[in-house]
Amino acid sequence: MVDIILKLKEKQLLGRSGSMFPVGEKWEVVRSIPSEKKYVVCNASEGEIDTFKDYYLLKNYPEVVIDGILIAMDTLGAQKGYIYLNKDYYQEFFPALKSVAGERIEIVEKKGGYIGGEETAVIEAIEGNPPEPRIKPPFPSEKGLWGCSTLVNNVETFYFVSKIKKDDYRESRFYSIGGDAPNRGVFEFPESITIKDLLEKTDNSPSFDYFLQVGGGACGEVMLENEINRKIDGLGSVIIYDREKTDINLLMKKWVDFLLVGNCDKCTPCREGLYRIMEMIEKGNYDEIEDMFYVMEETSLCPLGKVAVTPFKTLLKKIWK
Repeated sequence: MVDIILKLKEKQLLGRSGSMFPVGEKWEVVRSIPSEKKYVVCNASEGEIDTFKDYYLLKNYPEVVIDGILIAMDTLGAQKGYIYLNKDYYQEFFPALKSVAGERIEIVEKKGGYIGGEETAVIEAIEGNPPEPRIKPPFPSEKGLWGCSTLVNNVETFYFVSKIKKDDYRESRFYSIGGDAPNRGVFEFPESITIKDLLEKTDNSPSFDYFLQVGGGACGEVMLENEINRKIDGLGSVIIYDREKTDINLLMKKWVDFLLVGNCDKCTPCREGLYRIMEMIEKGNYDEIEDMFYVMEETSLCPLGKVAVTPFKTLLKKIWK
């Protein structure tokens, strides 16, 4: 029997949560670490504004996702698996997922805001603690649930694990297209497709003056039309904004409100930095905002604080007059 980890490496599958970490390498670490018990977690928290590819997969292919989880459990010798669902998904998908998952996989409702989906915050939540990020290292693969080696992967990652096991993987991924898109939805295309080609092939090339947010609706990068001849890295999300209809201040306020509610308040740079960004937006005064961006990027405890500045930084640079 072919080792699935070797197949994951051969296919060069990358994590679909946005981290783009090689899946085969991650699994190999978990398998190699001596641990009293091992666990597998499917992170279905999908908390970014206007992103919905995991929703699409849970709704249409729950059996494939769960097959990927079971493959991971069998490969790594995990005693138990978990599916960590955001509250809306839990209400909608719990019955269907439970009927497929059986007794080996427990379905858990997400706690906390946006940061509740960070992998170590997920582990804290499953353990019954407040969903706050841990300092890394150690990483979950070394010391995760209850101090044991734990694999955490995204819904889409497990979907493609199942496809690879069945030799049905075509180097593709899923992309959600939202916002002012004329043809909103989730689409499967090759990983190598450019943003320009993705918009054209999905009938989403805007006929109006626009800008995009790529990689998520809260922390994604703002991009202009002259930047779209490149492929999408990170989270497979594209949000289209009609420049004429979009109030830039309201958009930035939406981002900062979401991030203020969604962060855990654990570390000072993120907590105070987001508050100061909110104040600057309200006053329309951005004289010191670059300094705030630098502090958050360099000193925040977890990825949220580091990437939270991305939409503001890129929008102010490219759009703000």
